[in-house]
Amino acid sequence: MTCAADKYFPLLTWEQRRRYSMLPALYAEQNEKVNVISRKDILNFGINHLLHSLAIARFISFAPGTKVIDVGTGGGLPGIPLAIMFPDVQFTLIDSITKKIRVVKEITGALGIENVRTVTTRSENFRGQYDFIVSRAVTEMSSFISLTRHLLSPRSFNTLQNGYLFLKGGDLADELRPFSAVATVAEIRGWYDEPYFETKKLIYLPGRAKK
Repeated sequence: MTCAADKYFPLLTWEQRRRYSMLPALYAEQNEKVNVISRKDILNFGINHLLHSLAIARFISFAPGTKVIDVGTGGGLPGIPLAIMFPDVQFTLIDSITKKIRVVKEITGALGIENVRTVTTRSENFRGQYDFIVSRAVTEMSSFISLTRHLLSPRSFNTLQNGYLFLKGGDLADELRPFSAVATVAEIRGWYDEPYFETKKLIYLPGRAKK
């Protein structure tokens, strides 16, 4: 039993490897019903989606008891791979589109994942306190932060201050300029060998990030 994560996460448990190895087929099955991943991308799920999501786990190891919210989770990425990696962390996955949350429920149910809560909602209408907000963001960061800032807990107990973890790609110079004093930008190609990650970045913004 092998999975795409084996190469970079050699200490995975048997159960983690089992769940990761099941993800490509589960997403392919669900994608026939609801198109949450492009048809081309589904063939490269292990690299383009699993490893990409787990880049967050290369940047931070969440402490047990951490509360993480994946805003605009789509089909459950990066939330589901991270929930498998950190079984002692509570994940809330939200999206405004019901059929996408239904996919998340189907996949977490098939895998027996118990540390994921799903909610169909918009972030601006949702309430709760979380240590980290994660997103494979397509929304511009300033707009995203304005809609989600109320979800951040002010009390930190991880090695990093509570804040945002974005997975993004391409030229982010303009988008990052307002946050240049506080942003940490990690080049994902430094963690993975695959060409797909050449332009992929992880952005960490601490606390209640402001321009």
